[in-house]
Amino acid sequence: MTSYSRPIDFKHGQVDLTHGSGGRAMAQLIHELFVRHFDNDYLRTQNDGACFPLPAGAGRMVMATDSHVVSPLFFPGGDIGCLSVHGTVNDVAMAGGKPLYLAASFILEEGFPLADLKRIVISMAAAAKEAGVPIVTGDTKVVERGKGDGVFITTTGVGIVPPGIELGPDRIRPGDVILVSGTLGDHGVAIMSQRENLSFETVIESDTAALHTLTAAMLDAVPTIRTLRDPTRGGLAAVLNEFASASGCGMLVHEKTIPIRPGVTAACELLGLDPLYVANEGKLVAICPAEDAERLLAAMRAHPHGANAAIIGAAIEDANGFVQMETVFGGRRMVDWLTGEQLPRIC
Repeated sequence: MTSYSRPIDFKHGQVDLTHGSGGRAMAQLIHELFVRHFDNDYLRTQNDGACFPLPAGAGRMVMATDSHVVSPLFFPGGDIGCLSVHGTVNDVAMAGGKPLYLAASFILEEGFPLADLKRIVISMAAAAKEAGVPIVTGDTKVVERGKGDGVFITTTGVGIVPPGIELGPDRIRPGDVILVSGTLGDHGVAIMSQRENLSFETVIESDTAALHTLTAAMLDAVPTIRTLRDPTRGGLAAVLNEFASASGCGMLVHEKTIPIRPGVTAACELLGLDPLYVANEGKLVAICPAEDAERLLAAMRAHPHGANAAIIGAAIEDANGFVQMETVFGGRRMVDWLTGEQLPRIC
């Protein structure tokens, strides 16, 4: 074990350029922070990559990567650390995969408090441990003061898609049913409430969570699921438009069946936002054949992350591939692609 003359002062210290120089200070940061909290046999070798076995006859590999630039870094219900783990675990899960390993890369700004960095790393470690998906390799770079925004994190995940599982929006057919796993808009509103210093009667917290155990339960119950997607940037509206574009079907959802917390609805009205476009980090959208919908709904509701699952609509014949919502007043309105950036820096 390497010894250093003086331990890092994580309480009062700051990131400086030597932490990214490849020298003693960088090695000490890696040893005292990242290896200590992400500790596992693969990471402990401290190679530039991790070699790992795959289960025999497991199926196809899936790989996903995601960069996280959320502002603020800490928000009700989470922080950039757990978000970076959950986001990539979920990307693997939405392909029907079982996440196996993660890589994490950090871009740190000179002057960033080491206490905040330690808090983020501990949050990542806890999220990875809870998900059962170890962080096995990574990278750290430091940029000059003013050239970053504290910390950016990129995570990459690999996993296995079991034999027989085929998911994709091109598989959607008219008559298929659309389901969501729970209330929408929680994450985006939690971020905006923190930015704007808004307070409500009840605290609105991010829904950030790893969903791979939920997707596994869903696929066990209904292997015929057509496709899965987590409605992050652009929210439910973006996902439905992606589904429509890829499948050539229209999408029709019913406003009264879409689960949204009253506090989120009130916050969106105050901020001038449409909750259909607000980001989520712990919810998913699923489409399955109509005959399997109730069975899938029951499987979702039996899981903690799907307790508020709901059927919200269906794919329909529509040569234009429009996404429409039937309002509570009985009319219909278009739910088009988001124009511009409604909520910057939310994930």
